[in-house]
Amino acid sequence: MSPPPILASLADDMQRVDALIRSSLASDVALIRQVAEYIIAGGGKRLRPAVLLAAAEAAGGGGEARYTLAVVVEFIHTATLLHDDVVDESRLRRGRETANAAFGNATSVLVGDFLYSRAFQMMVGVDSMRVMQVLADATNTIAEGEVMQLLNSRNPDLDEAGYLEVIRRKTAKLFEAAGRLGGILGGAGAQVEQGLAEYGMQLGIAFQLIDDMLDYSGDEGRIGKQLGDDLAEGKPTLPLIYTMRAGSKQDAELIRAAIMHGGREQFGNVLQAIRRCGALEYARDAAQRAADAAQQALAPLAHSKHKQTLLEFAAFSVTRGY
Repeated sequence: MSPPPILASLADDMQRVDALIRSSLASDVALIRQVAEYIIAGGGKRLRPAVLLAAAEAAGGGGEARYTLAVVVEFIHTATLLHDDVVDESRLRRGRETANAAFGNATSVLVGDFLYSRAFQMMVGVDSMRVMQVLADATNTIAEGEVMQLLNSRNPDLDEAGYLEVIRRKTAKLFEAAGRLGGILGGAGAQVEQGLAEYGMQLGIAFQLIDDMLDYSGDEGRIGKQLGDDLAEGKPTLPLIYTMRAGSKQDAELIRAAIMHGGREQFGNVLQAIRRCGALEYARDAAQRAADAAQQALAPLAHSKHKQTLLEFAAFSVTRGY
């Protein structure tokens, strides 16, 4: 899955990041190399590295360290995906077998651990206590979000506020870190740095809201996974939460039962209930508000082509179909 066309201005930088990803995965343990190559070959949008690179350029530059930290955030993200797929028992990601399906759960967990530890080796090399603090805090918050999501699995009583808190921790926090690190590396002042951090947080929220919406409305060929995965895993995402709140009593009872018991048996009926009460439109509107907030957070930055890339990236987060 390639990066969106709006990131063309970062093409050269992203090539450098991809090359550094490959060289940084070197290990004398053959299985680590094999699984790492499998993951790289599976592609990915490289969203978080792109945010960091564009933010650093918009804030003033960033030097060679921006490439290292772009790889660090991608490794942290990939490690969370490896662990998530084991927890969720996922079999398909980006249109092909997940690493746990191809190599087994134990291998996926341990290679995820390798990616975390390699990321921390690389961030130490940047030799900045501030950078280490941002990334250590982000990684810890992400872990908390993953546990919160696990606790909320098959919980039909999760409300919208609780759902958004999970998103902030589990998904948006690494986007926030990428934006803040760009500000730090670019030498921006506190106001610009905070604006880039807020941009990242709101962008991450928008992306996750659309991901959750696409699980009920996307094209399987484009999103690279089977529709209804969230329902099968008993995840109470915003389309379901809103339908239980705004739909009929019968629809609410249907969705409660589907969340509690999981599986795809009721997917067709659940989808009809979601569409009847406008839940997909509600989720998209929430994503649009987050994307608007992301764009507004960039107000302290001077105009530049990289600021424009960040603005367009926020717009893309809502309009995308994958």
